[in-house]
Amino acid sequence: MGEHVLLVGMMGAGKSTVGHIVADRMRRPFRDSDAEVERRTGECVPAIFATRGEPAFRAEERAALGAALASSVPSVISVAGGAVIDPGTRSRLRVAGLVVWLDAAPEVLATRVGDGKSRPLLRADPAGHLKRLDAIRRPVYRELSDVVVQVGRRRPEALAEDVVRAARARLEMAADGRTPW
Repeated sequence: MGEHVLLVGMMGAGKSTVGHIVADRMRRPFRDSDAEVERRTGECVPAIFATRGEPAFRAEERAALGAALASSVPSVISVAGGAVIDPGTRSRLRVAGLVVWLDAAPEVLATRVGDGKSRPLLRADPAGHLKRLDAIRRPVYRELSDVVVQVGRRRPEALAEDVVRAARARLEMAADGRTPW
């Protein structure tokens, strides 16, 4: 099993913010799959959706995430919210390291994403669309995750501490020769 720390969850759950803190505390590189897509394509996510559509974005997302997961350098990786819908991606995540779900209720997410203008899937009715996406993705996140961290209204530093604690416990198990993942 890999040693990456993989943050999954809905848009607005705090994967990027918490991921930066976790990476800093664990002295690991941080990789964000959306940022990697933008770096690789030279286009922002909304532009990819607008010009090439969601299927093209998902293909770019799989490629960017695949490159991050293939790295031999243990990293903290923020996985785009919808990436887990792809069965192949789920299989790769399972063997890449510790999968941590930042679980936030749709109501909390709606306050975090605001009007959704920068998020292509939320342009019309952000709160309603978040509820619909949550209904589809929640069972997938639950099944995929090794650890669940409840977001609620907690500060990113507290969430990061939960993630770091879980990751270090898994690494200690591996160092002791036990199967941690």
